[in-house]
Amino acid sequence: MQPIRFAVRLLGAVAFSALVATSIPHLAVGATAGGPAADAKPLDLANLDPTCKPCDDFYQFATGGWLKKNPIPPGHAGWGAGAQLSDENRAVLTSILEDAAKVTNAPAGSDTQKIGAFYRSCMDEAGIEKAGTGPVDSLLADINGVGTIPALVTEIGKLHVVGVNGGLGFSSDSDTKDSSKQIASLGLGGTGLPDRDYYIKDTERFVAIRKAYHTYVATQLMNLGEAQPAAETDADAIIALETVLAKATPPREELRDPAATYHPTPVAQLATLAPHVPWSAYFAAHNATSFSIIDIAIPAYVTAYDGLLAGTPLPTWKAYLRYKVADSYAGTLPKRFADASFAFRSTTLAGVKEQLPRNQRCTAATDASLRDVLGKVYVERAFPPAAKTRALALVNNLQAVLHDDIETLDWMSAPTKARAIEKLSAFTKKIGYPDKWVDFSPVTVVDGPYAANVMAVRRFQTARNIKRIGTPTDRSIFGMTPATVNAYYNPSNNEIVFPAGILQPPFFDAKADDAINYGGIGAVIGHEMTHGFDDQGRQFDASGNLSDWWTAADTAAFKKRAQCIVDEYSALEPLPGVHANGTNLQGEAIADLGGLTIAYKAFERTPQAKAHKMIDGYTPEQRFFLAYAQVWRGSQTEAAIRQAALTDPHPNPRLRVIGTLSNMPEFRAAFMCAAGTAMVRKDSCQIW
Repeated sequence: MQPIRFAVRLLGAVAFSALVATSIPHLAVGATAGGPAADAKPLDLANLDPTCKPCDDFYQFATGGWLKKNPIPPGHAGWGAGAQLSDENRAVLTSILEDAAKVTNAPAGSDTQKIGAFYRSCMDEAGIEKAGTGPVDSLLADINGVGTIPALVTEIGKLHVVGVNGGLGFSSDSDTKDSSKQIASLGLGGTGLPDRDYYIKDTERFVAIRKAYHTYVATQLMNLGEAQPAAETDADAIIALETVLAKATPPREELRDPAATYHPTPVAQLATLAPHVPWSAYFAAHNATSFSIIDIAIPAYVTAYDGLLAGTPLPTWKAYLRYKVADSYAGTLPKRFADASFAFRSTTLAGVKEQLPRNQRCTAATDASLRDVLGKVYVERAFPPAAKTRALALVNNLQAVLHDDIETLDWMSAPTKARAIEKLSAFTKKIGYPDKWVDFSPVTVVDGPYAANVMAVRRFQTARNIKRIGTPTDRSIFGMTPATVNAYYNPSNNEIVFPAGILQPPFFDAKADDAINYGGIGAVIGHEMTHGFDDQGRQFDASGNLSDWWTAADTAAFKKRAQCIVDEYSALEPLPGVHANGTNLQGEAIADLGGLTIAYKAFERTPQAKAHKMIDGYTPEQRFFLAYAQVWRGSQTEAAIRQAALTDPHPNPRLRVIGTLSNMPEFRAAFMCAAGTAMVRKDSCQIW
């Protein structure tokens, strides 16, 4: 569970990969120049299921042929167009890294030396076994030396610097009501299960997962050298501690309100809120400069944490922190640690039976760690300037269409329309990669223990973040690596961001007809734009500040339309008997519907749409909707679907296709769906 204020709105995730140093949920849709997807048909009719009528179940009609021929391969919790292309994208990164790893005489500190040495250290399984727990022994010794509560909290701060979350998520962040500046922020964290419900609910499934988690915690403690009886006892106490943290964490749907997680507090008041925390020492452990205000996401959580400090024996806290070190660094330590982590986090929680090949895991880990260093080389190989120019033109096109659409809304008043257009016009558009690369020169990467390299990167990234406190917001920062195959809207920066990884087939294909590109990347662009006006994004103004710029009547009108989305998705089932959480999904579902609606209106302006000529037996409009559905083709393990139903704010692939299209009169007209068919909702939802 991550520190929370308000969310950066992502496009989504359809595949989860178990990585070596970190686990990254990603929308796997990027293909790179020369990859297997480069010569693929823009719309492969073999992917269709002609035995299913499009008006009965368009997802099955559009993707059923592909689903039948493409089971989930080993190492994956899900597989689809996205995951397949992500593998191809990762292959380009692997090629870059293997080339760099062969250069053993690269100048010290050069980009080639850094990525080559990091990748080599990750691939050196014998070296990892030989190093044992040596790279983290100093952390464990410091934990074991703790003798007082103040010393404990100071140690929690030191561990946070190296990426071990002990329950207090200290960082810098944009001030929610003045995004021009960075302020200190205190979030949530410290739990090891995906959601609070895993600790609280007593259904058979959750009880079984908690039992497996107990085994995992005890196993990692034994991997550190603890005897089994003591490890079993400590695991009981650790899970009891985490359960208190989980109960103090509000449900995800309550955390959607940015005002509910914004509590700027004078530092002088922290002693009243949590008297057992030596705040000065805790901040000093991060090398934080002096500051007078800190934004506390959930004050009640901090108070509950303070109660745990006072009421939990020190030996339990120390066992908890030792476990957190083992868990956080499991993929960098000897095989017994990595195997235990995979068995629980990937197999038990997500249904993945086999690990990905090590080179794939090491590639993903290097991309996540040495972000811009590897990203610069990736861009040179896979994303020419012309691609950036074409993508920006498409973004500008959809921005103009959304501008016109806002002007026509019959439920929004003129004053609110003016402010909405002001916000839309102020969007910062980031395409492909950052204009200013992050300087990684302070990071030393060595041909030594892999865990030591990961620790060095984590120290660097934490220091970068903490140094921002009290400084002007740097709006040039990219939140994703260039090779990442996803996209996002950041409300505090009022920005839409499209990394190079997603600006390739099947979303963006220069050889394809307009219907394919507008149904693919056009829908993505529209999705991120309308995030600026979803249930969360609409609360931020053109400058990225939390501000109520809507009239009361317009707010009520929006909420009524949003409730239609909530009700629709609450009734849908990603699995039989498993209901979606419409409240938690509303932002993404609003963006899916709004984004595809705007993309379709933009597509209608193209020569292809106006000519209305069929290709392969389908009209341009039908190809538009088929492209959208085929982008989301894929399947997931049952375990992954169940976990996502609780934790993921995105509908699963099938629901985001049928849920979105069943609301659109344009889809009904394209496929001549009659009222009463499954793909025609009786009470359609519409916002844009």
